[in-house]
Amino acid sequence: MSRPILEVIALDAQDALAARAGGADRLELVTDMAADGLTPPREVFAEIRAAVDIPLRVMLRATDGFAAGDVDALCRRAAELRAEGAEEFVLGFLDGTGAPDLAAMAALLAELDGCPWTFHRAIDQAADRHALRGALAGLPGLDTFLTAGSAAGVEEGLPTLLAEAARATAGEPGYAPRVMAGGGLHLRHVPALLEGGLDAFHIGGAARPGGWSGPVEAAAVRDWRAALDTSAVPA
Repeated sequence: MSRPILEVIALDAQDALAARAGGADRLELVTDMAADGLTPPREVFAEIRAAVDIPLRVMLRATDGFAAGDVDALCRRAAELRAEGAEEFVLGFLDGTGAPDLAAMAALLAELDGCPWTFHRAIDQAADRHALRGALAGLPGLDTFLTAGSAAGVEEGLPTLLAEAARATAGEPGYAPRVMAGGGLHLRHVPALLEGGLDAFHIGGAARPGGWSGPVEAAAVRDWRAALDTSAVPA
């Protein structure tokens, strides 16, 4: 097994530097965690891009919840970020029935022009997560699902995460994108997830011992890096 991926939420360049120092492989860039993470200003992306050389996935989300909202405005933001040099993204929208909003995503994906992207935790709110995977299969650039396995978090969603990892290993259609565990993720979950075949982990508050009002701390990220590396299952 290759080294597990550790992705950390960053709000600014200070967060990014601390996350990289702690051993993060990738950052998810957002603003306004009171709304669970919205699209950051292009200036913030530029500052973080200048500060670190690890991959950055930029959130495309205009409002709290999982409705797309003003799709034209989101497309403009995506175009601005692309012009600034953004190459990886995070997005995902549901319609009023809990199905994926394919029209909104198609509009955004046209702006992204094949860039790799993550479908975020909207999957945990979907009416039918298996059907959602099937509907998204083959969309250009989709390489990851960020999920807790449950809207309530990893503690309740662990069986679903392990089942979906097994379906991916079996080559089931719709399960090709990597499963990245995140949302109420704790260090105690890591051994079972690694043993079950997951190799990607996403943390936000766990990297901030002082809470969301404080910065990412390299020591906290380093604890996660060590746990993932020491618990990794050999190939």
